[in-house]
Amino acid sequence: LTGKEALSHFPSLGAPGGSGPAKGHQKQCELLQLSRKQKRLCRREPGLAETLRDAIRLGILECQFQFRSERWNCSLEGRPSLLKRGFKETAFLYAVSSAALTHSLARACSAGRMERCTCDDSPGLENRKAWQWGVCGDNLKYSTKFLKKFLGQKRIGKDLRAKVDIHNTNVGIKAVKNGLKTTCKCHGVSGSCAVRTCWKQLSPFHEIGRLLKLRYDDAVKVFSTSNDAVGHSELSGPHRHGPSAKHPALPRPTDLVYVEDSPSFCRPSKYSLGTAGRTCSREGNCDSMCCGRGYNTQSRLVTFSCHCQVRWCCYVECQQCMQEEVVYSCKQ
Repeated sequence: LTGKEALSHFPSLGAPGGSGPAKGHQKQCELLQLSRKQKRLCRREPGLAETLRDAIRLGILECQFQFRSERWNCSLEGRPSLLKRGFKETAFLYAVSSAALTHSLARACSAGRMERCTCDDSPGLENRKAWQWGVCGDNLKYSTKFLKKFLGQKRIGKDLRAKVDIHNTNVGIKAVKNGLKTTCKCHGVSGSCAVRTCWKQLSPFHEIGRLLKLRYDDAVKVFSTSNDAVGHSELSGPHRHGPSAKHPALPRPTDLVYVEDSPSFCRPSKYSLGTAGRTCSREGNCDSMCCGRGYNTQSRLVTFSCHCQVRWCCYVECQQCMQEEVVYSCKQ
């Protein structure tokens, strides 16, 4: 999520001027901020460009929802500069981006929007029976396999930032995997389970975003150390208590990791617009978000629907009510 992606809908596949579905798909690939190899893969996978666009939107909206009450609110402004650093916020962006890609690809397969994949075919599940009942499992197996090729994850080199970025990318993928569950449905007379079909289903992306936000709150600051046993360097975190306290602890595969402390995000910078003018909750986060500058109080009248009643047969009738609302916003 670089902040440069086009979030609006792509041009219609059937646009005039002789551009058929194939050319329309290739044009969509060119609109995305992709490497040369990724654009080549995109052109070969009909349906992928639209899925990537959906994943970008999904990741951005979820990031902004999770950070809506914090100083850094995941705005698009300053994101290119942020991605060049090793902050906790950078770690979250890598994780939520890879999670959104994984989730969107798996859902696109089961929804029939991708030509080269279809429903989940995990062994042990009676998938063909599930298809007969109009059920299609989310294909996480294809999604993760394709994503590794698309992201080009090779053997990790010596660069600390590269290791950190790959680690956080994998945290996002694992978060989606951990949310995969088997769902079963009974078919039979009076709800009996004479026939049962089961399929794989992903958790709602809000649950994955909430999990990644918890990982962000407990993110681990790391550094690079040499491991003579395996012949290359690895990520290490703070010392832990116990018998092995003399040695740095390796971050867990589920830990988000970062290498440098974040700025305050209080004032405008190349990383964010600051918090001036942001709305806040007086009892909740105004003191923190406004960075000690104080906040303005403003009253306004809000109109809303009230006293709603269902009328026969098919509509709801409401009155319009007004109430005073107090809004708090951070001072300059």
